[in-house]
Amino acid sequence: MTNPREPWFDEAAGPLVRPYALTRGRTTGSGPELDMLTTVVVDNSATAPRRFEPEYVDILRLCRVSQTVAEVSAQLRFPLAVTKILVGDLIGDGQLIFRAPVPTEAGPDDLKILRAVLDGIRKI
Repeated sequence: MTNPREPWFDEAAGPLVRPYALTRGRTTGSGPELDMLTTVVVDNSATAPRRFEPEYVDILRLCRVSQTVAEVSAQLRFPLAVTKILVGDLIGDGQLIFRAPVPTEAGPDDLKILRAVLDGIRKI
């Protein structure tokens, strides 16, 4: 670096804060276990937020409209595991309402369909 006023990083360098720093080293959130297809939306009847870190503020801004955890993760460019923890914290605080995806019953016919699709892809 020749000029001390030049920035020492650029967009290609990636985030300067590591994911474990965003979660303070936690691997689970204070809320429920979340799936990537869990939908979340701001609870308009909630009290004022108690977390003012930029990541939480960004999540609350995005979730004014119903989003999946995967969509929030993609829009914030955070790893999915980090997003699940941060969203879980906001659910635990009562700031977000969530709905888990409906579980499906996989039967033997479902596996046959998947194998047929895989065979079709392999033939291409």
